[in-house]
Amino acid sequence: MEQTKRVLCIEDERFIGELYRRSLEKAGYTVDIVTDGQSGLAAVLTDQYDFVLLDIMIPQILGIDILHTVRQQKPDLKAKIVITTNLEQGEESRKEIEQEADGYLIKAEITPSELVEFLSQL
Repeated sequence: MEQTKRVLCIEDERFIGELYRRSLEKAGYTVDIVTDGQSGLAAVLTDQYDFVLLDIMIPQILGIDILHTVRQQKPDLKAKIVITTNLEQGEESRKEIEQEADGYLIKAEITPSELVEFLSQL
């Protein structure tokens, strides 16, 4: 039997976090939610997740800084890191982020079921 996939959701907007949790758990994932960058970075570095949904604008440490730190400190991280944002990125900075991340989603443009589908294809 396939082991349950674990998702770490680093998201400070509780409504969005809960929305993601409900649809991902319904699809069979185990989901942990943290709401700040400090806790998020610590959780990612444990390397016990299959996917990390990483919001860019979170308190304490920005998502982009977490991404850089993780890529430097744990280049062999097993988790796929997916940036989630509503921030309009310039073309340059978006390309830069996409080179380090395994996925990039605009929260306002993706439904919870599309999120589940996206992760299943990573």
